[in-house]
Amino acid sequence: MGAGGRVGREVTDILKNQGHEIVEVTRSAGVDVHTGTGLAEALSGVEAVIDAVNIPPSPDTDVVTGFFRTTARNLQRAAAAAGVRRIVLVSIIGIDEFTSGHYAGKLAQERALLEGPVPVRIVRAAQFHEFPAMMLEWTTQGDVARVPAMRTQLVAVRTVAEKLAEIAVHDGPAMTDIAGPEEIRLSVAAAEVARRRGYPARVEEVADTSDPNHGLQATGALLPGPDAVIAGPTFAEWLTRR
Repeated sequence: MGAGGRVGREVTDILKNQGHEIVEVTRSAGVDVHTGTGLAEALSGVEAVIDAVNIPPSPDTDVVTGFFRTTARNLQRAAAAAGVRRIVLVSIIGIDEFTSGHYAGKLAQERALLEGPVPVRIVRAAQFHEFPAMMLEWTTQGDVARVPAMRTQLVAVRTVAEKLAEIAVHDGPAMTDIAGPEEIRLSVAAAEVARRRGYPARVEEVADTSDPNHGLQATGALLPGPDAVIAGPTFAEWLTRR
């Protein structure tokens, strides 16, 4: 699910290259996971589902959590009826204490999926390498970007997609954390993107006290634990390849 998105495209490419038969669940294919339209037909005969459905960023926590709860429940219902053996969800490291925004939505999605009858495997990933550039787009005003304080361990989308594909095919633990090989402050990563692009002229790290999650982000809640899978290129290596 979400085969047309950043994660979904990578997973689809990996599994096709391995010779697996893939059903690409997308709105363009006539399947809407939020309404349930076409979902039962799409899952007929499917053994494992990778849930990479996403929603555009929204400041409205109720909208985000409502979307993810609905898609999770629709998926569980259709997957159980189709005889799906497992659902593999991509989520986010360290979100257990987050109460608002996208992180709260992903936590609601996890919990809603786990309430259903089909076994669920959750792969919690660190922020993707593309995230600093997205943050520049969201926060730049004039020649200054003001990036929220965040400690992270950026990871390649392809690395996460490989883990999702592995668990979909061979099964795995109930929960897996996965992150890149080095910790970095989001503002530092964003500044490096800005330097290579030539804009914006300045990147500032700020404490966004209007965000209930700002303290958790700044103090390392989104960093991997000691049992996490550490894999893939560093952020600098990834940028150079790009």
